[in-house]
Amino acid sequence: MRSPEESIAEILREKGLTLAVAESCTGGRIGDKITNVPGSSDYFLGSAVTYSNDAKMWILGVKKGSLDRFGAVSEQVAKEMAIGAMKKFGSDIAVSTTGIAGPTGGSEEKPIGLVWFAVAYGNNIRTDREIFPGNRLDIKEAAAIHAINLVIDFVRAL
Repeated sequence: MRSPEESIAEILREKGLTLAVAESCTGGRIGDKITNVPGSSDYFLGSAVTYSNDAKMWILGVKKGSLDRFGAVSEQVAKEMAIGAMKKFGSDIAVSTTGIAGPTGGSEEKPIGLVWFAVAYGNNIRTDREIFPGNRLDIKEAAAIHAINLVIDFVRAL
């Protein structure tokens, strides 16, 4: 059975598409996984690890108003991160993650393990919200794998 990173390599090569990544809570894990596949430079253009709100604004163009109104861990910010990565790297597709890996920082409305994802392709954007169990590393790993799988599903549907 193929790993998610092997599957994403196959489908992006098959479709002739490029990918960029915008990561917050996953801290670079998605880019790391993707670049573990030899020849990933054929389709992977780059990753921006924008952990702070300032980095989200400066690097990806996330609006301050979105951060103030919705918070960093939100559907709106995930969308803006994906769009920003797509524009910044000039990729066909971009995926983003923003969440709360814990062990602190959660609330009733936004619990530890909550991650928002967005996949952008042109004006087409798909979002997803998941709550992953486990410790900080478990959450980061599960979110990275989920993000890759979201891109695979998105590209298959094109």
